[in-house]
Amino acid sequence: MVEIQTPDDAVGGIYNCLSQRRGMVIGEDPIQGTPLVMIKAYLPVEQSFGFTQALRAATSGRAFPQCVFDHWEELGGDPLDSKTMAGTVCADIRKRKGLKAEIPDISNFIDKL
Repeated sequence: MVEIQTPDDAVGGIYNCLSQRRGMVIGEDPIQGTPLVMIKAYLPVEQSFGFTQALRAATSGRAFPQCVFDHWEELGGDPLDSKTMAGTVCADIRKRKGLKAEIPDISNFIDKL
């Protein structure tokens, strides 16, 4: 979860930045007595790296995010199918770890009799 405090005129840049990173806004509340707005959103951990810099660029430094772990959520889809989000994430992780992008067949792991 990311909580963002920002002036109300910078909200558009925040929504744009969150949508580019698969973020989902769950609340937008004005802070009483100030011109600030508190936006709460879910942001996948994978997408949170570099988020602060992107958010500051999108809002000219007027947004102040605070990220905290909130919950686990199943991604859904088949990780063996490269067309699904789960398959894309799986391939990206394998690439980052220096493994072949495609998942090896089960026959590679079974002792041949």
